[in-house]
Amino acid sequence: MTDDTGLLAAFVLDGQGGGRALDWQGIEGWKPEQGVLWVHLDRTAPFAREWVQARSGIDEVTAETLLESQGNRPRVQRVDDGLLIVLRGLNRVEGENADDMPAMHMWVNEHQIVTLRRRRLKAGTELAEAVEVGRGPAGPSAFIVHMAERLNDPLSPVVRDIDDAIDALQEQVLMAYEPTLRRELQAARQAAINFRRHIAPQRDALSRLQAEPVPWLQPVDRAYLREIADHTARYVEDLDAARERANVAQDELNNQLAERMNKTMYVLTVFSALLLPPSLLTGLFGINVGGMPGVEKHYAFYVVLIALPLLAAIQFIILRRLRWI
Repeated sequence: MTDDTGLLAAFVLDGQGGGRALDWQGIEGWKPEQGVLWVHLDRTAPFAREWVQARSGIDEVTAETLLESQGNRPRVQRVDDGLLIVLRGLNRVEGENADDMPAMHMWVNEHQIVTLRRRRLKAGTELAEAVEVGRGPAGPSAFIVHMAERLNDPLSPVVRDIDDAIDALQEQVLMAYEPTLRRELQAARQAAINFRRHIAPQRDALSRLQAEPVPWLQPVDRAYLREIADHTARYVEDLDAARERANVAQDELNNQLAERMNKTMYVLTVFSALLLPPSLLTGLFGINVGGMPGVEKHYAFYVVLIALPLLAAIQFIILRRLRWI
């Protein structure tokens, strides 16, 4: 469900993976003995913000942290018997920037779950749909696992695509130089850097999350969270390796370009060296003063034409013997 008050979904979980959908009236009338309450909100809506601050039962400081627009870095903070959690998820909403990773803000304790997002995230919608068909989390402990999985799982193909793209570019660099490779390598390396910047703090947050000593976090869910944290750590390692391979490929590309430039400069230098004496000779014969030999001879021009390539050949032989070329 969605309305202009910012309510995206709300359920009382039944402990079996399902739940009973609620509206604002049902949320206001909820009691802890009815079951675990999950409220999913758009934190840009004024009514939703007011409910979190004044009527959700969350303390003032925690509520402000949940609603702040700049606190999107993944983290975990224990407050009394609850957990303040911020995790990022890949933006899979059609028409929006796929490289972006919006944040999901969560407050979870033994009886209540409040999740807030500023921009659209499919993870919350998918979890609400799972609850509707009875395949969602049984309680707050399992809820964290389900949400973390839905936020993290889409990262795997993205990291794999970056890795495969850099592998392909490395092969192209080794095979031949192409002017477009520099731009493609830069784009792949930038993608690896961007995703690592988002994922590395998430790895640390998930590692801390499974170790938080809250009594309602079940051992089996701690194990699942540890596994998710390990997967996230591997994503970071893969991105680090991809970035390093991109750097190596970039260095190889630069070396190829430098070698091509050196070869071009070498050829130009050789030609310049070979043409220097003939240029000097033709310049000398081009001066317009008396006493120039051959001025009165009709064959003198042809003698000069023959002498110039002979002079170049002699110079080439000398340079080869000196191993300068």
